[in-house]
Amino acid sequence: MSVRNLKALFRPQSVTVIGATTEPKAAGSVVMRNLLQADFAGPIMPVTADHNSVGGVLAYPDVASLPQAPDLALICTPAATIPGIIHALGEKGARAACIMTPALHHFHTEDGRTQLEAAKEAAKAHGIRLLGPNSMGMLVPGIKLNASIAPENALPGKIAFVSQSGALCTTVLDWACAKGIGFSHFIHLGDSCDVGFGDVLDYLGSDPHTRAILLYMETIDQRRNFMSAARAAARNKPLLVIKAGRSADGALAASSHTGALAGSDLVFDAAIRRAGMLRVQDIEEIFGAVETLARSRPMKGSRLAVLTNGGGIGVIAADDLADGGGELADLPLDVLEKLEAFLPPNWSRGNPIDIVGDADGARYAKTLQALLDCKCIDAVLVMYAPNAISDPAEVAEAVIKVFKDKPRANIMTCWAGNAMVAKARKLFSDAGVPTFETPRAAVQGYLHLLQYRRNQELLMETPASAAVDFIADTAQARRIVSAALGRGDSMLTEAEAKGVLAAYGIPIVETRIAHNPAEASRIAKELGGDVALKILSPDIVHKSDVGGVVLNLDGPFEVEKAAHAMLERVKTTFPDARIEGFTVQHMVVRKPGTLELIVGVATDPIFGPVILFGQGGVAVEVIGDRAVALPPLNLNLAAELVKRTRVSRLLKGYRGRPPANVDALHGTLIKVSQLIIDIPEIAELDINPLRCGAEGVLALDAAIKVAPAKPAEERLAIRPYPAELEEVFVMTDGRPVTLRPIRPEDEPNHHVLVSKLTPEDIRFRFFGLVHELPHTEMARLTQIDYDREMAFIGELSNGDGSHETLGVVRTITDPDNEAAEFAVVVRSDLKGSGLGKRLLVKMIEYCRSRGTGKIVGQVLRDNIRMLKFIEHLGFKQVKIVDGDIVEVEYDLATPMVTSPEPPEAA
Repeated sequence: MSVRNLKALFRPQSVTVIGATTEPKAAGSVVMRNLLQADFAGPIMPVTADHNSVGGVLAYPDVASLPQAPDLALICTPAATIPGIIHALGEKGARAACIMTPALHHFHTEDGRTQLEAAKEAAKAHGIRLLGPNSMGMLVPGIKLNASIAPENALPGKIAFVSQSGALCTTVLDWACAKGIGFSHFIHLGDSCDVGFGDVLDYLGSDPHTRAILLYMETIDQRRNFMSAARAAARNKPLLVIKAGRSADGALAASSHTGALAGSDLVFDAAIRRAGMLRVQDIEEIFGAVETLARSRPMKGSRLAVLTNGGGIGVIAADDLADGGGELADLPLDVLEKLEAFLPPNWSRGNPIDIVGDADGARYAKTLQALLDCKCIDAVLVMYAPNAISDPAEVAEAVIKVFKDKPRANIMTCWAGNAMVAKARKLFSDAGVPTFETPRAAVQGYLHLLQYRRNQELLMETPASAAVDFIADTAQARRIVSAALGRGDSMLTEAEAKGVLAAYGIPIVETRIAHNPAEASRIAKELGGDVALKILSPDIVHKSDVGGVVLNLDGPFEVEKAAHAMLERVKTTFPDARIEGFTVQHMVVRKPGTLELIVGVATDPIFGPVILFGQGGVAVEVIGDRAVALPPLNLNLAAELVKRTRVSRLLKGYRGRPPANVDALHGTLIKVSQLIIDIPEIAELDINPLRCGAEGVLALDAAIKVAPAKPAEERLAIRPYPAELEEVFVMTDGRPVTLRPIRPEDEPNHHVLVSKLTPEDIRFRFFGLVHELPHTEMARLTQIDYDREMAFIGELSNGDGSHETLGVVRTITDPDNEAAEFAVVVRSDLKGSGLGKRLLVKMIEYCRSRGTGKIVGQVLRDNIRMLKFIEHLGFKQVKIVDGDIVEVEYDLATPMVTSPEPPEAA
């Protein structure tokens, strides 16, 4: 992933069209016509040996003849010519190219490479970025660039649209032009041989001309790069996604319940949610969602009030809200009394608030004001049904006045109808008030706001104190997995699978192995009481499906008899299965209120390992109540995963049954997350059923599928907490401090750290007086993407079990890994402790290990101690910015400087 030369691709100063022609319907003719008709201000240089000019513009016979190096080349020539053309462009000094020719991978060079491979090698040798092949090009209306074969030009706007489908591009463009919707960028990725979603998101995420980004996706590669880029861009502006292929055809191969349940579309939803984006289902919905997100205020809650002059449309909105999982606000008594004082006698006295058909602007405004003053209401949907008594425009103007007087309120409008309300809708649009044509569209817009807020909270969340504190026996789990792989088995036995769970602190039922019916009888006698008997076979995952489970067996005789019968059944239903014996375990009495759940792991072909949770039991696929999430999980993410299922409501207790121990459940999910991070050989995992009640959790059955491990970088979509970077440092006063990467749960201690800085240190660190950082900003500092950012904290453990953050150093690395921008601060009373130096040295070592080119930063000119401190470590002053800021730089190719100890400034 890289943004290198993307400015030349998307904001070029000059363009060449290679394969330009006068043939009306040829790509080289269409793209020339589009460039000229759009009035692109820079040079347009057609390249063709067949014509002296194209579209009235002087043509050149080849790339070498061009009068200057073009920023962007649009290539419309046959596949066999393209590698040579890219080499010539590189020799000329071009920096970006869009290949419009399709199917380069179907044609081969004389040495056996595909033309696509040859083109990519030529581009890499010269640092040229490639869009396509098979791309219809791009449109950037803000610079009057139509470098495409699109049938019409795009209007200027603040929305970027990026698509893998050329057909959808033309459809969206036609739809948007008719609706008057404009774009900052309109990009067709084509086959994405070089520039993909991750690169474009990195570019557009920091583009000041883009307010929101819309994606049409069919598939992705480089999952971790995509997730990193998406999470970074989603912090800056709304990202909305249409994903093709929602059917079951893309489901995972199922050798376990989890594999059957965790279909690829469900996994994609989980990835979108984790990245802080919003998924929508069609073109009209995506633009409606952009309108809502761009114009509405941030949502703080989910309680909606519906204000209407027509009971019918109000009820429709309420029904749509209920269908979408929304919540109508309960009107408190004081609000009802306030409304009763001025509304007509026949108003609805409830929510929806029907203020009767003859309501004028004054009645609407007074009612809306009362609703916005209520702390039990988070948003108001104002609706209007046209009639012969009131004026829709006059009512709209009254609502707009309230909207402007309440800048923090969330108000949405729906003026139902067409011609009679057209003027009112335009008034709303001009005033920046979200407005919709139908109740369903309005409610859908509101639900978009809710879902987007929830997804953003996953980016900004701060976990509570961990509900689990366990030390995993990772070595034991590895030994069990390695033994199975050594035997050539892909499935662990039930006893082995439970052994792996036990190594990670997950409660299990004691399970003993019997190799024959007689031994099963003896074990049953030793255990005493009722037992469960299960077949033991590496080839049978779902034992109950083949008659391989018998429960509530009382006594040795019953066990031996059941074992013989089980062997006969299994041999009949699954004759080729290898039978290694039986497992025998105590029957666990199910207490009232105890639920059977499933916790599992599957490996998605795109996003890698995913964690599944839902209602379990033998009918788990039929029930279909499940949710998935990407690891790693923390406490908040585990809780959010559980809340997305129907069974979560039963976990709260009902009809006198006590609530389940959800802390134990969340802890189990976190342990499973850590297990698949630590043991990459685990491809699938099932804990089904996982009993969960007031007393905690218990794994009754388990299955684990294993395979030789792939490198971690290829496996996880999100880089987990890098525990290997932890170390202990002893300060000059003798106190040991843990140096470790920052975690989201460090936010409270980070607030304390800032509060203990002197005003001077705050000014030096934040370039101004900052009394307190808001949660959103502090979350950005503590919940980081370890693939792109790093922050090491110095943490002191107190004798009472509490911890203090004493200092922090952080870097943010550009997508090309060329430069990392640093900042460092240590608590003001710890100057001279050596902590600041060790933190910064640790960061230098880390950046060097990642192959980063340099570390850069900015220091106030009067921060003399800091300047001396970093110069001692090898930083150089490179320039003065804005008169009072010094830009400094450390070349990571140079060895670490060791000179006399400097003043401790960090």
